[in-house]
Amino acid sequence: MARAIAQVLGAAEKRDGFLEGNGWLVGWCVGHLVELAPADAYDPKYSKWRYADLPIVPAEWQYRVLPDTRKQYNVLAGLMNDSRVESIVCATDAGREGELIFRLVYDLCGCTKPVKRLWISSMEEPAIRKGFENLLDSSNYNNLYAAALCRAKADWLVGINGTRLFSTLYKGQTLNVGRVLTPTLALLMEREAAITSFKKEKFYTVELKLVGLTAVSGRIKSKTEAEKLRRACLGTSATVRLVERKERTERPPALYDLTTLQREANRLFGYTAQQTLDYLQSLYEKRLATYPRTDSRYLTDDMAGGLPALCQAVARVLPCMEGLTLLVNAAQVVDSAQVTDHHAVIPTAEIAVADLAPLPTGERNILAMIAARLLCAVGESHTYAETAVTLECGGGSFTAGGRMEMALGWKEAERAYLASLKKVPKGAPPALPDLTEGQILEGGDAALKAGATSPPARFSEDTLLLAMERASAEDFAALESVERKGLGTPATRAGVIEKLVRSGYAARDGRHLVPTEKGLALAWAMPDQFKSAKLTAEWEERLGAVERGELAPEDFMAGIVEMLRELVRSYANVSVASSALSRSGRTVVGKCPRCGKDVVEGKKSFFCEGYYDTPPCDFALWKNNRFFTSKRKELTRKIAAALLRDGRAPVTGLFSERKGVFYDATVVMADDGGKYVRFELEFDKKKGAK
Repeated sequence: MARAIAQVLGAAEKRDGFLEGNGWLVGWCVGHLVELAPADAYDPKYSKWRYADLPIVPAEWQYRVLPDTRKQYNVLAGLMNDSRVESIVCATDAGREGELIFRLVYDLCGCTKPVKRLWISSMEEPAIRKGFENLLDSSNYNNLYAAALCRAKADWLVGINGTRLFSTLYKGQTLNVGRVLTPTLALLMEREAAITSFKKEKFYTVELKLVGLTAVSGRIKSKTEAEKLRRACLGTSATVRLVERKERTERPPALYDLTTLQREANRLFGYTAQQTLDYLQSLYEKRLATYPRTDSRYLTDDMAGGLPALCQAVARVLPCMEGLTLLVNAAQVVDSAQVTDHHAVIPTAEIAVADLAPLPTGERNILAMIAARLLCAVGESHTYAETAVTLECGGGSFTAGGRMEMALGWKEAERAYLASLKKVPKGAPPALPDLTEGQILEGGDAALKAGATSPPARFSEDTLLLAMERASAEDFAALESVERKGLGTPATRAGVIEKLVRSGYAARDGRHLVPTEKGLALAWAMPDQFKSAKLTAEWEERLGAVERGELAPEDFMAGIVEMLRELVRSYANVSVASSALSRSGRTVVGKCPRCGKDVVEGKKSFFCEGYYDTPPCDFALWKNNRFFTSKRKELTRKIAAALLRDGRAPVTGLFSERKGVFYDATVVMADDGGKYVRFELEFDKKKGAK
């Protein structure tokens, strides 16, 4: 950004940390250079975490320079206080966080020189020139800064106090709590609970095969009824009852914002959200892609004129686009009203002259993604005719669908790109033969198909990012002119997911994200107000009021402080039982049938936490128990949990040493209080042993 602005201003001479020329000095921040000071900066006693010290609420807020970027802070502080400098232009992002980044540096280095504000969302030369012709006094954005500072302070208060409260409560582990982190963990917890409680239901369908088409019945719960329908259809003619034909139009997709790019990169390549952000950041620094951390999917109006040349350049460097019919409908992707801090992610004109061969594979894949999306987004609509047919046969109703493409449009570019990845898009149903209502079709074959309902799928990073973006949508829908919606921002969501994994609250299982025992325990322990994205929605509403000057910053902060005081008070006399959050960190699998304490998992057994008490509780389920090893079966956590909960557990694949066969049975725990727990088998009387 600094280079683009310096080029327009004529500041071409490179210095250490800034550019100079034509009467201008152009410096830059590297993200946040200044942050709120840690708790122990206010009082050394806060270096130790104690419930009695909570809530920690600074009377006067302190700030510090981030150690990793102190050098650049010193550069800017020197420039601002340079005797040659008469005034300053704040040219950071046109939004809440951009304002905060500049003001904290300006205030901490003690600068008092007059400030003007550059407010642009495009780095195109005409936009920069126009912005400098219309600079406003920085005081016009004082309320925006106040709202940004309120957000930062509120997140500090919630993070510091929430984390210390639950870490001291559960004694021993650091339990990170945050306005975005905790609701995201709750999303994982709720999905896991839905999967655990899901009960599979079988169903049956009848597939009718006729000349030129295959029709399917609705779901039938009874296999007997489904088989009855199948037999009735065998060799029986079918009557066409309804034919519906509709021409449909599928408009080109919008350009990428960061979250959409992260989601699709996860689907196509398995990249984590953080990996995609890192690759895109590197492309941005190489001037091959525009600014990464954007939530807009449109370009600004001043970019329309350069789009045809950019699209031509993009098509030339993507081998898969050779021979593509290139039509550039700029109006589809240009709308300044839809752009806030930054426009959508697209390749830059540098793509035409740069040597792309040395790029790492990840960067090359991301660049190809945004290039292909640009060509799709400016393309023609995809049109097709869709036909739905309802048939009657054997007393049952059957349906069939078909599609006939009329114009490929933007799908031509999409399919060419996916073909280059050796990926085949999900196919549409083939076109149906011409049918008329009342037509009789010759009888054909009929087949019985068995199916079952499926539990909700675990979150991938793709679907979790979408859930974060849409979290508490009904609460945000009621708000007008809020800057951010959902959990986090495009810039922070990847970091939140990584923090969940680093903290041990979630784990990656292939492409899925699964809450750990520790994560589930923490999510259950949190109060509802911390688990819901509604808190963020409420904050956004009040921060919007601060921006508009309708709410004093002190009143916003007073509400946050009172919420935390009440939270700390509510846990004043709470004693926490041992759990997955306790010092031992052992996983709780159930309750002891002898003394009622928790049964936890050890290396060799599932044992009562009273095992080492005086007198001890001797209850233990040994993993190498002869009962299970003789049947070539492992006593797993799932089986142990069922035994403790229900006293019995259905187990498949037990081995009979006497007969040399495998069978299914129910293992029953028969505990008589002795040194070792005994087990018995029960068989389904109807089915017997296999």
